[in-house]
Amino acid sequence: MRKPWNVLVIFFKFIWQLLNFIKNFVINFVYIFFIFIILNSYFSYKNEKNFTNKYYGALLINLQGIIVDQVSIPKSIYKIISELLNSSNRQTQENSLFEIVQMIRQSIYDDKITGIVLQLDNLVSSNQSSLQYIGKALIEFKQSGKPIYAVGNGYNQSQYYLASFANNIYMSKQGNVGIYGFSTNKLYFKTLLDNLKINRNIFRIGNYKSAIEPFTRDNMSPEARKIDKKWINILWQNYLSTIAYNRNTTPENIFPGINKYIEKMKTVNGDSAEYAIKQKLIDYIFTPKIIEKVLRNQFGWNDKTQNFNHISIYDYANKTTQQSLLTILKKSHDFSKNIAVIVAQGAIIEGLQEPGMVGSTTTVEQIRKARINPNIKAIILRINSPGGSVTASEAIRNELVAVKEHNKPIVVSMGAIAASGGYWISTPANYIFASPTTLTGSIGIFGIINTLEKTLGSIGVYSDGISTTPLADISITKGINKYYSDIMQINIENGYNNFIKYVAQGRNKTIEEIEKIAQGKIWIGLSAVQNGLVDALGDFDDAVNKAAELANIQVPELDWMQPEPSFINQLIFTLTSNSKEIMLNILESFFFQKTVHYFQQQNMIDNHMNDPQNRYAFCLNCADVY
Repeated sequence: MRKPWNVLVIFFKFIWQLLNFIKNFVINFVYIFFIFIILNSYFSYKNEKNFTNKYYGALLINLQGIIVDQVSIPKSIYKIISELLNSSNRQTQENSLFEIVQMIRQSIYDDKITGIVLQLDNLVSSNQSSLQYIGKALIEFKQSGKPIYAVGNGYNQSQYYLASFANNIYMSKQGNVGIYGFSTNKLYFKTLLDNLKINRNIFRIGNYKSAIEPFTRDNMSPEARKIDKKWINILWQNYLSTIAYNRNTTPENIFPGINKYIEKMKTVNGDSAEYAIKQKLIDYIFTPKIIEKVLRNQFGWNDKTQNFNHISIYDYANKTTQQSLLTILKKSHDFSKNIAVIVAQGAIIEGLQEPGMVGSTTTVEQIRKARINPNIKAIILRINSPGGSVTASEAIRNELVAVKEHNKPIVVSMGAIAASGGYWISTPANYIFASPTTLTGSIGIFGIINTLEKTLGSIGVYSDGISTTPLADISITKGINKYYSDIMQINIENGYNNFIKYVAQGRNKTIEEIEKIAQGKIWIGLSAVQNGLVDALGDFDDAVNKAAELANIQVPELDWMQPEPSFINQLIFTLTSNSKEIMLNILESFFFQKTVHYFQQQNMIDNHMNDPQNRYAFCLNCADVY
């Protein structure tokens, strides 16, 4: 009989061999996978190069997924892994706003491109600020004399906004132009938390700081409702006015009001396509045969592909990238990149950057590189953030102050949202641009600590122990005492006072003047200009021109600084993105898309509330609207 010791040795030896096998298997798998990706990329590059060299006809803007300021991972990696996973769904695919605009503008001077076809069925959504910027490029394209066609089975509000810039809009017989209005929807958890006996310890400054309301109420406060109603109505009127101008009609004709809309729908027996024709929302109802003939006559026919002559914007981007690399290699050193562009997109968190987030460590390092680079004469900080951690926001602000001390001008270009912590990091700027639909301000701070002592007590679980001071006797299972609560409130007030001071210094105003427009109030576009929170309405092009002016740059050359995630992180992100697509499809089969979107947003926020002092400058109300 074997001794127990020998049995134990054999067992651990087996475990060790098993672990070695798993390790070697994983290493070999990753190695083979990496080789496969290299080969796949090489052959894809050759095929795309051969294809794109022979293109002619329309630039097909067939966007899939969402539009962002900066993509999380390169398109090539996303495409390869998605193909390996056999994923045809592209709801989470990211498209760079600035690359889209660049492609449209480049195609103006490309003799091989004779027009644009907007095919937007798979564009999930985008904010109005981004759509306006793309629309500006489409207007420039039309002014060159080249036509734009919009072709779709139907249009949601984002899709139709872009389609309205076309010379002609086509829609299928079964289609619908879904212009219904904007809304913000949040879930409120007070009763749920009460039922679960979860204790909420809330600390805040700002009468209008409504980010904590989901934890303390079951509905919107009158103050939050008043502010939200004001800015969402401005967004809606801006949306209608732009489309009405593009379609040469009136806002009332685009959306006549709910009662008239129902009445008009009754007159066409619920035929959405017929309604769209009568309201001049579209120009033509098409069948596949009709649209094929229209596009064939305009752009010619490709016998090989059995389709009208065109090149997808994705293939066109690949072609442009190849040409740009050659151009860069041929350029002299006299035209070194001289303006750094740093993108702050998403909630601001402590640490390294994660997809859809602004990592303070990563962003600070980017700013530092721009500061110490002698070729960089100015910085454009592109902000599309509702804020987040106070500690992280302050770290970024401090590095920007160091840039100003080096006499390098900073120009802020605000996207859809630059509020709370997003405005905090704007304060050192020499000049701030916002779009007409930018949500900004929300100058306020809050802290929240949830504890479970009552929940555990209800099931007979208690926590006890000793501590050297009352401040050490704090845990999620014991709650917080008056001393810790007082310290937290003091810290919150200190953070708010610093916030106000930075805004006053940056905007050359008094503390009293800033207090009047602070308290967590949200401001939109023109109102932000009128209140002195931003200098002017403008887009990214205006920011480039201003940065060049302030730095006395004759020929601006942009250095797009972006984090470089490891291959493993890119792989993990793509895998989780595909998993999210599956979950989104499942959830959307049970709930409205807006509700699913809110769950996504709330989950992302909750998972990254990592401020070491539990202080947050975050605008939860500054959510995407649909």
